[in-house]
Amino acid sequence: MEPTLAARALSAATEITTTALSGDDPGAVLGSVVRHAAELADADLGVVMVRADDGRVTVESAHGTDTAGLLGLVLPAESAAGRVAAGGEPIVAEDVTSDPRTSRFVPEELRSYGPFAAAPFGKGGRLLGVLTVYRHRDAEPFSASTVEVLTAFAGQAGVVLALAEGANARHRVTLYQERERIARELHDVIVQRLYAAGMQLDRVRRRMRRRFAGADGARLGEAIDQLDQTIEEIRGTVRALRSPEPEPHEPEPAATDLAESARAEVRIAGELLGYPPTLELSGELADIPAERADHVRAALREALSNVVRHSGASETRVTLQRDRDGVRLRVRDNGCGVPRDVAQRGLRHLSERAEAAGGKFFINSSPSLGTLVAFDLPLS
Repeated sequence: MEPTLAARALSAATEITTTALSGDDPGAVLGSVVRHAAELADADLGVVMVRADDGRVTVESAHGTDTAGLLGLVLPAESAAGRVAAGGEPIVAEDVTSDPRTSRFVPEELRSYGPFAAAPFGKGGRLLGVLTVYRHRDAEPFSASTVEVLTAFAGQAGVVLALAEGANARHRVTLYQERERIARELHDVIVQRLYAAGMQLDRVRRRMRRRFAGADGARLGEAIDQLDQTIEEIRGTVRALRSPEPEPHEPEPAATDLAESARAEVRIAGELLGYPPTLELSGELADIPAERADHVRAALREALSNVVRHSGASETRVTLQRDRDGVRLRVRDNGCGVPRDVAQRGLRHLSERAEAAGGKFFINSSPSLGTLVAFDLPLS
């Protein structure tokens, strides 16, 4: 996924989430969704269609150069939009009027368009309908990366809108759970992708520093800084989503499979390092409380980030263990050690995390021995 487009999608999703959870009218939120979708896809028209019980889809909102006659338009369940709204895969066509998957059900109001893409609006039990985008005839078709971003955005935006519609006193428990889930998707999926993109750019900058003109190196540095800033903004949004404390009778957030999270972090680091770090897992890691798992995952990500950026290591070992006292994380490498300014700046917040959660954090680093990062956290 192209980093700039991913960052724009994240910004749009964050705005919609904030607006929806603030209690704004769902109709206004829907209009914002369509506008952002059209802008993200560089489309001439964006349309949201809501699915009825009989499978038909009705245009509820549209944004573009010509939306006359679209609101209230109904398409049958057999149409491309109807099939996607029923839970099908996204559909992409170079020409909506000639592609055999779409041409039979194109209404007159949409026959001036060519390139077309449709993605499910929502996910799972929160699937509301379909989000479609169009470009004028003879325009460039939608690229695979654009469709990927549109699909992720449509799924998230649909969930957010469904959440907004159900945000009332009778559904406070559901509201809290959905906010937690949205926060986790932002944290675990989008942050991970932006983090990987930033690491790749940083490696390119360091490897090719001598070949870059000063201005080009500065621009690349600015791109990396923007990605870092975006990640911090996402984390702020995640904290905001999780800020309301549940009532005493409300359930705690679902537990997290920390082993799967560790495998994902190590896999990304391996792609950037050029070799796979060794990962050792022991103990039951599938039911770690969500908040505790976030602390451990943050420590692992920060430690691996420093291995990639600074160590020059040829071997890296990650050990993650759960015992009766809690979770223990160790990240070792045989590199040149962590620069002093990096240790002060980049790892300080992990010490603060550990202290706030009643755990322990320490780092042992030297040019001759490499680096050991340790993060221990109790589960009670």
